[in-house]
Amino acid sequence: MTRFVNSAAEAVAAIGSGEFLWSHSMAATPTVLLEAVAARAQDLQGVNIMQLHLEHAEALADPALEGHIRNRCFFAGKVTRDLINQGRADYVPIFLSEIPKLFRRGEQRVDTAIIQVSKPDPHGNCSLGISVEATAAACDVAGRIIAHINPNMPRTHGDSFINLKRIDYAYAEATPLILHESRETSAVDRRVGEHVASLVEDGSCLQMGIGAIPDAALACLGDRKDLGVHTEMFSDGVLDLLESGVVNNARKKIARGRVVTSFAMGSRRLYDYVNDNPEVAFLDVEYVNNPVVIAKNKKVMSINSAIQVDLTGQVCADSMGHRIYSGVGGQVDFVQGAMYSEGGKSIIALPSTAQHGAVSRLVSAIERGAGVVTTRAQVDYVVTEYGVAELRGRSLSERAADLIAIAHPDFRESLAREARDSLGLRV
Repeated sequence: MTRFVNSAAEAVAAIGSGEFLWSHSMAATPTVLLEAVAARAQDLQGVNIMQLHLEHAEALADPALEGHIRNRCFFAGKVTRDLINQGRADYVPIFLSEIPKLFRRGEQRVDTAIIQVSKPDPHGNCSLGISVEATAAACDVAGRIIAHINPNMPRTHGDSFINLKRIDYAYAEATPLILHESRETSAVDRRVGEHVASLVEDGSCLQMGIGAIPDAALACLGDRKDLGVHTEMFSDGVLDLLESGVVNNARKKIARGRVVTSFAMGSRRLYDYVNDNPEVAFLDVEYVNNPVVIAKNKKVMSINSAIQVDLTGQVCADSMGHRIYSGVGGQVDFVQGAMYSEGGKSIIALPSTAQHGAVSRLVSAIERGAGVVTTRAQVDYVVTEYGVAELRGRSLSERAADLIAIAHPDFRESLAREARDSLGLRV
């Protein structure tokens, strides 16, 4: 029986010491409820808040929470990155598709799920809205569900529905949705995007993240036909292609005619588009990111980024040396899916340099302490603003030569020397 309460503080009052909480994540971060949890932290001991990437959750970074509330992160973000690297929060490296399994198999208990949902329909069904990800699984097993009912939350289709009968405490308040406006695309981003787009064929099924490079690539696809989308994350870059009919999902095997995603983050225009739109299916990330499911679509194009790529093709995407920066996420899920898709391609796209051109992101060796997220046997193409290096079926020496050719010219000579002297490669 749902108990409707008059304040966020009252909604979270039942949370006790030692609990493992799951927080709805991404643009659906229930900031109102998380701030209420942080406000009563002194009453609690040893509470763990599990999460993906949280937005606008600065209250959870307060040093005063030490010993009371600890963040347990499956992906690091702006709020939690420093906490993890200071030892004040925990990072769990795991494929995104595997997180729901932790919950459903009982490997990770979930005492309370804290979520943000749409207002209920006449049948009492609320929607998890713009972020299903692992939250649907957490709600399946949670001992208690606390919900912020936000009339501004879009009502989405798929695995997003949760009935009021399953919610223990509900607090209603209209608050603005979290927006992510696209930044201006640089000349480098545009060139990377153009090279990525050159690999996209008619009938391809796209997976892409958020950011300037995916948006730049999508902007170059206006002349393609019958593109599909099966992606963990859905953002504004796809909207123009959907509205023009370039993306029609007509050739997909999985959910033909519909976009498949697990969460969305972007502008008000994006949220308006997905609201009550049966052509966009928000599904459990255990399904969306399952490589076996992904591979059933033909011509899967997995487009991801990296922090560093070494000259053999190893991809570091979650850390800078020992410092955790982001997370394993769904990159390998989709790289694997693309590998086994008929006509599929896995692409790692990144600018050739970082720190305003001071360092190369193509390196002879991954920085000491950094993690390899995607192995050198899984990457088909690496793309920078200087071109495309095809790695599939290539030897280490051939890979190194092709990767050096798309490095920034300022670093090519030193990379070639390191390849010969340190790696023993012929370049």
